[in-house]
Amino acid sequence: MALKSTIYKAEVQIADMDRPYYGDHALTLARHPSETEERLMMRLLAFIRHADAALQFGKGLSDADEPDLWQKDLTGAIQLWIEVGNPDERRILRACGRSAEVVVYSYGSVSPTWWSGIGARVQKAENLRVYTIAPETSAALAELAQRGMQIQCTVQDGDLWISSGEQTVPVQFQPLKSE
Repeated sequence: MALKSTIYKAEVQIADMDRPYYGDHALTLARHPSETEERLMMRLLAFIRHADAALQFGKGLSDADEPDLWQKDLTGAIQLWIEVGNPDERRILRACGRSAEVVVYSYGSVSPTWWSGIGARVQKAENLRVYTIAPETSAALAELAQRGMQIQCTVQDGDLWISSGEQTVPVQFQPLKSE
């Protein structure tokens, strides 16, 4: 018998002074049985950073042909492809060929090792940006995970703060590859 996904509901309020973007989102996130709460929260973080009415969660771990998040234009062309974790070189380069912009958010203690092994091979991709999140930050975000979440997010001068209840987690994105 196959295990089923666990459903998480998130009410997210975003105040992004850098873009500027202000919005409320009622999100439903399906956590794949093999997915950790840390990865789930990294997907939510990626959504917050790129929030838009057209941004959608992909099938992610359930479908190798879809990203964790993506945004398509009205013609169906992929404008933004977002990967969370440490995808392999082929997956990244295939995404770069299919989308106008590709963003990877790497996290965890294996992130430096992953990037040292793959970084030189994906440098040629002009539409690729790669960021890493400190392991203690992604672990703190995982502690915010609940089946029903109320999340507030503020973005200003490149810094991001995520709050839930009494807890606030500051998030800094270290660029590994910029456009």
